[in-house]
Parts: sequence; structure tokens; C-alpha cells
Amino acid sequence: MYKMSKISNAEWEIMKIIWNNSEISSINIIKELKDKSEWKPATVKSLINRLLNKNIIGFNKLGYEYLYYPLVSEDDCIKLESFSFVNRVFNGSIKSMLLTFAQSDELSKLDIKDLKDILNQLIKRKCGED
Repeated sequence: MYKMSKISNAEWEIMKIIWNNSEISSINIIKELKDKSEWKPATVKSLINRLLNKNIIGFNKLGYEYLYYPLVSEDDCIKLESFSFVNRVFNGSIKSMLLTFAQSDELSKLDIKDLKDILNQLIKRKCGED
């Protein structure tokens, strides 16, 4: 994964829409945000420009319209945000993060089962079959 600029919470909202559409115009982004936010069209266009400047999205020009598409996958952005969160809040310790969640009683039995399955798969992949 290449060095990518962090995106703000507002930019995340724009990206969710762009990730869900192969190419989308600013007008359609504004329409999709209409029920979710009170942003004015100029605000949405400013956020789009910030994403363009960060090389997070690209565009194709079709007549007078610009169609925006992601240059960075949603998975890559999630990974970057996840590692940033772990570094910022837990000093880079994933173990500390997991212990905090495990001790908080917020995990359901299904969450615990899923985590056990993930950890068992990870053990097999990293350590080989025993």
C-alpha cells in the first residue's frame, strides 16, 4: 500500500458514495447526500476537490460533466484508518486494543466466536498446521 493522505470524516461520506458507484457526477453525489447531511452543493464540491488534490479520486470528463471514481480502494482506506487509530489510541498495540474490547463486555457470544475463528485461521496461516 502506498503512502496515502488521511481523509476527514466529511470526505469519508463522499468516498462511501463514490465507492458504491463506478463513476458518479457531483450532482448525483449531492443528491445521495441530500437526506444524510445539510451540506450545500459548494461544500460537497469543495470536499470532492480536496479528494482530487489528495489523489484519492480521479475523474473522467463527459461533455460538461465530470464523473468521479476512486483511485484508492475502500479496504486500503479502512486499513490506513485502523492502523492510525491503533497507533494513536493504543500506542500501536493491537493486543491492547483487543484486550480493551474484550474486557468491556461489549462483545456478543457471536462476536467472540467470530474472533476465535479468525484467530484460529491466522494461527494456521502464520504458524502452519500443528
